[in-house]
Amino acid sequence: MFKTFTKALAALTSAAVLFSTLPTGNVAYAQSDRVVRFAMVTEIDSLDPHLSSGTDTGSMLDNMHDGLIDYNEAGEIIPNLAESWEISEDNLTYTFHLVQDATFHNGDPVTANDVVWSYSPLAGLNGEEATSSKWEVVESITAIDDYTVETTLSSVDSGFLARNLMPVMPADYTEQASAPIGAGPFKFVEWNQDQSLVMERNDDYYLEDKVPEIAGVEWVLMQDPATITLALQTGEIDIAGTNIEGKEQLGDSMNYVEGPQNMVVIFGLNHEFEPFSDIRVRQAINYAVNKQELIDVVFQGNAVELGSMFSPAMEYYYQDGLQEVYAYNPERAQELLAEAGQENLTFTMKTPSHAQFYLDTAQVIANQLAQVGVTMEIQPVEWSTWLEEVYTNFDHEATLIGLTGKIDPYDVLIRFREGYNRNFVNYNNADYNAAIDNAVQELDEEANAAYYKEAQTILVDDAASVFLFDPNRITAMQGDLEGLGLFPAQKYNLEDLRIVE
Repeated sequence: MFKTFTKALAALTSAAVLFSTLPTGNVAYAQSDRVVRFAMVTEIDSLDPHLSSGTDTGSMLDNMHDGLIDYNEAGEIIPNLAESWEISEDNLTYTFHLVQDATFHNGDPVTANDVVWSYSPLAGLNGEEATSSKWEVVESITAIDDYTVETTLSSVDSGFLARNLMPVMPADYTEQASAPIGAGPFKFVEWNQDQSLVMERNDDYYLEDKVPEIAGVEWVLMQDPATITLALQTGEIDIAGTNIEGKEQLGDSMNYVEGPQNMVVIFGLNHEFEPFSDIRVRQAINYAVNKQELIDVVFQGNAVELGSMFSPAMEYYYQDGLQEVYAYNPERAQELLAEAGQENLTFTMKTPSHAQFYLDTAQVIANQLAQVGVTMEIQPVEWSTWLEEVYTNFDHEATLIGLTGKIDPYDVLIRFREGYNRNFVNYNNADYNAAIDNAVQELDEEANAAYYKEAQTILVDDAASVFLFDPNRITAMQGDLEGLGLFPAQKYNLEDLRIVE
């Protein structure tokens, strides 16, 4: 599916290419007074979509906000607030033409000035430090007229178009963190911190054939899998993620959306922690982890083993065979630890406690490492604490986390680039940095993919961390609901949700 996307992107970047019209989408359907309750396991870290880091938070806020572009289930970029765009022959200037009937939830029209105001801080064009290193390539963002925006880059960036997924928000509005206003299919009602987030249908949504059928959605924080399954059975919850055991318990009473979720779960080794600066120790840890046992025990076999920072869900960019490099070999692990003088290695893994599979995975890993003489102490931490201590401050020895999928491979692999502000394992390899940089500047799709495959191989050769698995996503819905899709990144398209008899 991603090969289709890259071909479309390559065609776009070839020179002055125009997307002519918005897609017609689904046929409009009757509206209902049904408010759907959706269970989520992760606390909201910020209601401001440009400040939030959590995947679940982003999935919820996505229903309130639109960017210039969007993507479909095949990973292909499609129009959103921008109905069309052109790219200059030198691939440095992007001209976006906005739809002219879009309004924010407060009734104000969406204009080019709102785009400039929303995107300028990302690139540091507001007089302050750029809030996203991915936007530092942007030299200027200019409103040509009320409905035309011109963005100029300082150098070619093969993934720039995908950056314009970022939400567009009303200019000069500074209350996004408490009362968010977007232009999406649902409007903010209230947030009960650590409990629920309530949204209502946006009857004035500019994509008329995408005005939601349901009256609203209540996102409910619910972290225990058994509690979620029971809530689905009793009808207290309408939609929730589940696992194989939950699906078997729920049976045919539910509708399911399931498949690869393009999420790389990693056992992150902080290279600033002295033992992990030694490649022999990192290799030993890799050899000591039995990934298939993890998949069988934690996911009942319902996951794909990985070898590097990439999932085969992104087939076109995926370097196959890397999962075999560190085949389970506890004897080799012990040899390497002895060579490094780390036979009695002890370290702590900070593990998010909001999802049971993290705790289960950590425990199995601890048991496996104990077999080669390594003591791994598990330190469960709340999600907000993990975001602050690990994701932001890099304050950890090791960690466990699932890094969710993106539609552009650069956004996946930049997580290990030196200088990236989310490179929480403190990885630095000049060859890796060069491969990523070359990929960004390469517009030929085959050569572009080759650079990304090279980067994956470098991560494995360097044992940058332990890349574990991509677990399948299973979303259960009450039997009278349908319409949710399976996207290459976590996305809940509630505007397409339908109620069936």
